[in-house]
Amino acid sequence: MRNVIAVYVENKYGVLTRVAGLIMRRGFNIDTLTVGETENPDYSRITITMQGDEYSRTQIINQLKKLHNVRQVQLLESGDSVERELLLVKVKNSAATRSEVMTAADVYRGKIIDYSTDAIMIEVTGEPNKIQAFIDVLRPLGILEMCRTGIVALQRGSAALAKQA
Repeated sequence: MRNVIAVYVENKYGVLTRVAGLIMRRGFNIDTLTVGETENPDYSRITITMQGDEYSRTQIINQLKKLHNVRQVQLLESGDSVERELLLVKVKNSAATRSEVMTAADVYRGKIIDYSTDAIMIEVTGEPNKIQAFIDVLRPLGILEMCRTGIVALQRGSAALAKQA
């Protein structure tokens, strides 16, 4: 089962290393990890996705809460949160595939951000399933290079992960 965990931490040196190290020491693999400053520059938000059952998820969350510099940890349920990911993908540009690549970009609401005689670069944002479906469509057309950001997620509604005075 895929778990999305939001960790609100002090924006200080070494915090990310401690969070990732804790998960590694417990023998779990991080599928995606994104980190960024929050609305308050003193704090960062780490969004982690990983596979695991309820027991392992609870164990990781409880251990994260004990770490120094961690202010709050929250499991983000898929129905109660909004998840997005960014993909940059470079595809071979040839007369035989050009229109198919551009049609796929249009269907998936992608944006062509670079165009040359030999490659087209496309930016797509959306839910992880949409990103994977777009990759599957482009793969036979000749993906040259790609990069995914990993999931960023926020809980729906007015609830905030951590309130600061």
